[in-house]
Amino acid sequence: MNSSRSHARPSTVMRLAPLGLLVVLLLSSCSDNLPRSTLNPVGENAQTIDDLFRLTLAIAAVFFVGVNGAVVYAAIRYRARKNDDTEPKQIHGNDTLEITWTVIPALILATIAVPTVRTIFELAEEPPNALQVEVIGHQWWWEYRYPELGVVTANELWIPTDQPVFLSMTTDDEDVIHSFWIPNLNGKRDVVPGRVNTLTVSAPEPGVYLGQCAEFCGLSHSQMRMTVHAAEPADFDAWVDQQLAPGDVDENSAGWGLFLDKGCSACHAIGGTTAEGGGLNPGPDLTHVGSRS
Repeated sequence: MNSSRSHARPSTVMRLAPLGLLVVLLLSSCSDNLPRSTLNPVGENAQTIDDLFRLTLAIAAVFFVGVNGAVVYAAIRYRARKNDDTEPKQIHGNDTLEITWTVIPALILATIAVPTVRTIFELAEEPPNALQVEVIGHQWWWEYRYPELGVVTANELWIPTDQPVFLSMTTDDEDVIHSFWIPNLNGKRDVVPGRVNTLTVSAPEPGVYLGQCAEFCGLSHSQMRMTVHAAEPADFDAWVDQQLAPGDVDENSAGWGLFLDKGCSACHAIGGTTAEGGGLNPGPDLTHVGSRS
């Protein structure tokens, strides 16, 4: 009998090995230092969301351990035994017990709901003195308009470190739904045709923060990324001055000839040239494309 048990143990280990490997693989992706990790908040709103997430996770973890521990204990302690056909004590109709396990979950949900609702309203507020930026989603690029500064650019959003930025986001009626997501600075927000949704981002220190369209929007969805450059106020002002300057283009060069001959000006504009476009071009403005990373 002992020898048969010793032979059974390796097979049990082998059966559990794939499960252990799966757990290891899942845990290997849990890192907070990846460029698009939600676990590494930098902006004020991202930190608010992270605080709420950790509070909810802590509450859920306590009850997860408690409930599952009770289930395992009950399954072992009160498991069926040989030659024991005794019917266990029934609890149906126990009003006290039923009220207890109804009230406790309700209190738990209320504990989570109160900070959640407060956070939702807090994130929806437009901060005073915010820099206004209009975000327009296209298949498959992002257009940024700074109406107060007269700047229009694509895919790279520049923000000052000393000021919150209020994003008003939409897309053309003939376009599709996108989702604006820069996890280090705030949560996701859908960009819906014909509707304006808003989001506030801020970065307390200079840096480059990566984002991604988080709503499948067609064949090149994976290429619809965005980059946020948070710059010191002086550096941000210098960037604005650069963007307002006309493009430095030699219209006698071979490259300029190709730009016109290949019909590039039908979609793209270059400020300060005969291909300015008047803001009607459907593609990204290429005036200072060389300054984009």
